[in-house]
Amino acid sequence: MDTTAESVGDLLREWRKRRRFSQLDLASEAALSTRHLSFVESGRASASRDMLLRLAEQLAMPLRIRNRLLLAGGFAPEHPERALAAPDMTAAREAVEAVLAAHMPFPALAVDRHWNLVLANAALTPLLADVAAELLTPPVNVLRLSLHPRGLAPRIENLAEWRHHLLDRLARQSDVTGDPVLAGLLAELSALPFRASRTRPAAANAVAVPLNLKQDGGVCLSLLSTTTVFGSATDVTLAELTLECFYPANAATRAALLTTFSFPDAVGDSS
Repeated sequence: MDTTAESVGDLLREWRKRRRFSQLDLASEAALSTRHLSFVESGRASASRDMLLRLAEQLAMPLRIRNRLLLAGGFAPEHPERALAAPDMTAAREAVEAVLAAHMPFPALAVDRHWNLVLANAALTPLLADVAAELLTPPVNVLRLSLHPRGLAPRIENLAEWRHHLLDRLARQSDVTGDPVLAGLLAELSALPFRASRTRPAAANAVAVPLNLKQDGGVCLSLLSTTTVFGSATDVTLAELTLECFYPANAATRAALLTTFSFPDAVGDSS
């Protein structure tokens, strides 16, 4: 995104309102006067690098936005943004690959900030057997893959529940980050046709929302997902990477996945 037209005041006001902070709230949290903050937002006063970083911290700005704030203030970005394949990212990439490999025979994948597939383990491939080729052309968006009529949607038995879960999660992410690409993705996916009522579905599981996915032969895999992020990341790419790991929600799913990949019964979770 072109940041040349952005000002410090524009960004601070946008994110202060996004976080529902008054100027008094933010000034108190960042240990500066409301008058000074008002002057910074209006452009009547400039802010030091340290002040901008303090304000960004209190506003819980994503690292990408913190860099934009610093650039708008005339300072160099604080956080590098490297490709995951870069030499400096070897340890991080190996950590991601280790998590995905160790999760076999259960599906696991890594996605970027826009839900585009970055890496996946071999257990994901059989689940995508009848997905349309255009949905598997990079960049593969896993939310579109899940909800599109030519994707997994026709095989998701609890589509209304799963759809509501994904769209609600995407809406919260779009609101928190202010990312226009996520807002566009939310609008696109919300408009996709689907076979169930558009009213909020009743919870079908008292513990978590499962993904109930029909497979060939009438087998239905029931999967629970967990989300993992790099909480200490200082690189933009790594901070925006999310690992989605799926676990069997019942014994039948566990047995089916163990059989598919010829794993002994002792492999996998111990529950």
